[in-house]
Amino acid sequence: MKSVFFSTLFVLLTHCASAQLTMLGFLQGTWKIQNKEKYEHWDVLNKEMMKGISYSTVNGQLRISEYMELRSGKDSITYIAHVINQNNGNGIPFTLVQSDSIFSFENPAHDFPKKIEYIPKSATQILVRVSDGKKKGFSYILEKQVAKNIQKDTMNTNPNYDAKLAEKLNADDYGMKKYVLVILKTGSNQSEDKDFISQCFRGHLDNINRLVKEGKMIVAGPLTKNDKTYRGIFILNVSDFSEAKQVLEHDAAIKEGLLDMELFSWYGSAALPEYLPFSDKIWKAKP
Repeated sequence: MKSVFFSTLFVLLTHCASAQLTMLGFLQGTWKIQNKEKYEHWDVLNKEMMKGISYSTVNGQLRISEYMELRSGKDSITYIAHVINQNNGNGIPFTLVQSDSIFSFENPAHDFPKKIEYIPKSATQILVRVSDGKKKGFSYILEKQVAKNIQKDTMNTNPNYDAKLAEKLNADDYGMKKYVLVILKTGSNQSEDKDFISQCFRGHLDNINRLVKEGKMIVAGPLTKNDKTYRGIFILNVSDFSEAKQVLEHDAAIKEGLLDMELFSWYGSAALPEYLPFSDKIWKAKP
């Protein structure tokens, strides 16, 4: 795996030695590998997450090689790299294990690298050492770019960009936002009372329709039979688990234990709700 994308983590950690992402503003901007046309660009999404890209320039054209995430957990910082055309698109995590004079992220199970170290050289330079934890490895210098030196890229010059629409949909600079994904599964209530079950699932559908009208339910649908007892999914237009639980507390099937749920934070297109007006024009029979 190429390791350009690890560079700017040091900037965050020098301002956040307690391993909490509380000053994400330090990561915004562009960094360049010394003597090479290779860059990273990072943007802050919220107090717990940032997104970035690693790219190069060829004949003035931007070529993205990696998409990155930096997440703050309860007790750790995790860096996740999604390398294009590698690992089937799955992210590779590296965890902060040392944060004093040398800042080290490690993944002992990964083939290479297993260890990445960040050592400050000056306010605008960082020495990065990438290795297998033993003898194999390499190092490079990263330099902070000022505005006049930053390569102009197409992400910031979208000819179709609609600022008003982006603001209406609460989109970030990537046109994305945070949702809550709900996995519905068979609950603990094994009642065989058909009238009771029918009444509960009628209330289940009524609650879905209510949440759609309120703009809080974006996606809802059943899953085919599977060995995990998963029954369906929701994508809720809410930002946290507490609000998700609140909007689902009136779902009769969940309330009565016929369905249980698992909640996940999901990052997707902020334009997703825009399909809803069309969905109301294509059904013939109401479920």
